[in-house]
Amino acid sequence: MKRKYILMISISLLLGMIVMGCQKEKTAAAEEPAAEPVAVFAVNTTTAVAGRIQDYLALSGDVEASSTVDVFSDIAGKVSSIFAGVGRRVAKDQNIIEVDPSRPGMTYVKGTVKSPVAGIIVAMPAQVGMTISQAVPIARISAGNTLEIRAYIAERYISRIALRQPVEIDLDAYPGETFHGEVSEISPVMDPVSRTLEVKIHIANNPQGKLKAGMFAKIRIITEQKNGIVKIPSSAMINRFGENVVFIAETDPDDPAYQIAKQVSIVPGIVIDGVMEVQNGLNPDDEIIIRGQTLLENGSRINIVGRADPLSAE
Repeated sequence: MKRKYILMISISLLLGMIVMGCQKEKTAAAEEPAAEPVAVFAVNTTTAVAGRIQDYLALSGDVEASSTVDVFSDIAGKVSSIFAGVGRRVAKDQNIIEVDPSRPGMTYVKGTVKSPVAGIIVAMPAQVGMTISQAVPIARISAGNTLEIRAYIAERYISRIALRQPVEIDLDAYPGETFHGEVSEISPVMDPVSRTLEVKIHIANNPQGKLKAGMFAKIRIITEQKNGIVKIPSSAMINRFGENVVFIAETDPDDPAYQIAKQVSIVPGIVIDGVMEVQNGLNPDDEIIIRGQTLLENGSRINIVGRADPLSAE
């Protein structure tokens, strides 16, 4: 009986030790800190490109004939007939209008006004029945086939203008199509009232005669052009503690299954229409983050949810 009692006590002690050991293991497991989740940031990217960037002055102006001649009548009187209208091509000495100099009680021989040059009539103020004098032009003739644009530049920009600067021309009549020209003439004097300077742009190409006198044109005078530079959307750059930086998407060296954001300092150049020149810090084809970068730190894990098309090289 005594042996049996001793055996029961031994078994109880053993079970107690086992239970205490399990509780210690559970306590140790509970005290061990759990691994913190890694934050992953959703971003959009694009690719830095090598190409050209242009600075320009945006103006507007009217398309005009580069060479025009005003036509006057040698006699005063009423316009009795018109032989050619606006847009009509006329030869030299061709009749344009007929003028009747007769007055009440006096009859005179009608006279004709002839074109002094060959060309196209671009304006015809005279109308049948109108009384004209020798001092008022009755028509305007474009003596050549070339066209130009007359524009006016504000005083603060005149230091950026020079002869032969290239010009890009857009017209509402032909959306998406760009015509080209160059600065052909700069006025030597400034208008003291408007504080503007007149410039003339020679139109270099006019395929199928699409451009016509009287059209309204939007023009860009290229004042500076840089070739072979790295450019990115200007929105990609942010300022961190006075430093201009962008973030590049790279593969995580510790876990190739993930990507991280690498912070890079850059030297920005000129910014035109949301496109930035990068003078130093980036290479062409670097994948840069353009959305979601404001929350990033160097080495932040990222998830690329969208890739935008790269900028045009032109």
